[in-house]
Amino acid sequence: MASDARIPAPIPPPQPKISKFKIALCQLLVTPDKERNIAHARKLIEDAARKGAKLVVLPEIWNCPLSLKNLSKYAEDIDAEAACPSISMLSEVAFRNGITLVGGSIPELSAGQLFNTCCVFGPDGKLKAKHRKLHLFDFEVPGEVAFRESDFLTAGEEPTIVDTDVGRIGIGICHDIRFPELAMLYGSRGAHLICYPGAFNMSTGELLWELMQRARAADNQLFVATCAPAPDPNTSADYITWGHSGLVGPFGEIIATAGHEETTVIAEVDYSLIQFHRISAGRTFLLRCRGREICTRWLMSLEGMPSDAHGNIFASLT
Repeated sequence: MASDARIPAPIPPPQPKISKFKIALCQLLVTPDKERNIAHARKLIEDAARKGAKLVVLPEIWNCPLSLKNLSKYAEDIDAEAACPSISMLSEVAFRNGITLVGGSIPELSAGQLFNTCCVFGPDGKLKAKHRKLHLFDFEVPGEVAFRESDFLTAGEEPTIVDTDVGRIGIGICHDIRFPELAMLYGSRGAHLICYPGAFNMSTGELLWELMQRARAADNQLFVATCAPAPDPNTSADYITWGHSGLVGPFGEIIATAGHEETTVIAEVDYSLIQFHRISAGRTFLLRCRGREICTRWLMSLEGMPSDAHGNIFASLT
């Protein structure tokens, strides 16, 4: 059928070099001292590698406090590697320990613009992918907290999916997790795992953080890993992070999770569970459902566009 032809056929996950491994989520406490943060992150990564982790994930904005007005002071030009102490450390520690490293995110300064950027390194220490946060977070709870990333940051423009020794990984940063279309795209392109470095606050964290992780995993029948900074109990900052880094399995089951404290969550990822759950659910993959095409046509009709003129929004993202 013509309508079916517009739906990109889902790509089955490729066979990874390692299908069962330990993942480490380093929920570290961030201070205003950038050098201390870099050294502390290195130590936690090395400790995780000694405990057998093959994939290590850092939090969102781990090399400096999450204060929007001060991010530019800590920003690095990632393309100029020699002048990037955070990126240099991540590359070196990944190589020395033979691990895949999802390096949380740091403020990136590029062509006069400030981005919230995640870098992924392979066991050879080489940069494999760079993801700039797509969905900026503008949020206000009257009398509690106001936070407008769009006043300081520029949004990224491209989704990021990368093949690594520990599988095909999709990357999102914090508020990206709120958008199911991004996770569906990653799932349709054969991702085994989506990593979301994030820093939900105390209000949105309690309401949504676990819910979003479980929803993205269950909707797409894959693993979701999140890593957040630990909240500082002594801080007087306006933005207090929720913590609660975790790993969720392909049925939305919580495999491991942290609380508020600084800690490293180490858990096992077993990709055989992906196919097991897809078969046990009585379908090979949710993205084969033709209902997605129906929803696409309906959404476009609300915008006054003929359904046969726009193609398929998911196809356009592949």
